[in-house]
Amino acid sequence: MHPTALKVAERLRAAGLDVDVQELDASTRTAEEAASAAGCELGQIVKSLVFADGDGPVLVLCAGDRRVDTTRVGEDVRRATPDEVRDATGFAIGGVPPLGHERPVRTVVDESLRRFATVWCAAGTPRAVFEVATDRLIAAMPGAEVREVTS
Repeated sequence: MHPTALKVAERLRAAGLDVDVQELDASTRTAEEAASAAGCELGQIVKSLVFADGDGPVLVLCAGDRRVDTTRVGEDVRRATPDEVRDATGFAIGGVPPLGHERPVRTVVDESLRRFATVWCAAGTPRAVFEVATDRLIAAMPGAEVREVTS
C-alpha cells in the first residue's frame, strides 16, 4: 500500500475509525470515477473540497451527486488553489481524506450525506478509499458543523 494511504489509515484508527483502507485498480480522483471503482451510488462518494475565506481554509464534505453552493458555506468564500489545499490538509486534490490532516481544518459536512448508511471517502491518494458508516464518520469529527451547503 502507498505510504500516504498507510499514514491515513493510522490517523483514521487514531480518530476511532476502524476502517479498511483499500487501493483500487481504477482511479478515484473524481466522484464519478470513485463510484464506478467502489461499486456504489454517486451520492455515497464524499467529496472533500477545500475553500477559503477571510478566516482561512474550510473543508466541505459533500455527497458526490451534489454541488456546493459557496453562498451557503459563508461570506466571501472561494475555491482554494491546489497549493492552498495541500498546505491546509497535507494532501493533493483527488486524495484529500475527510479527516486525518496535518493539522486541524474547519470542517462543514453537508446534511445530504446522512441519506446514506455508509459512504466512501478518499484516503490520501487518487486510488485509495475507505467505506465507513456515515454516523461514525461524523462522530469522528466532533468539531465539524453539519448543515445544508448544497443546492
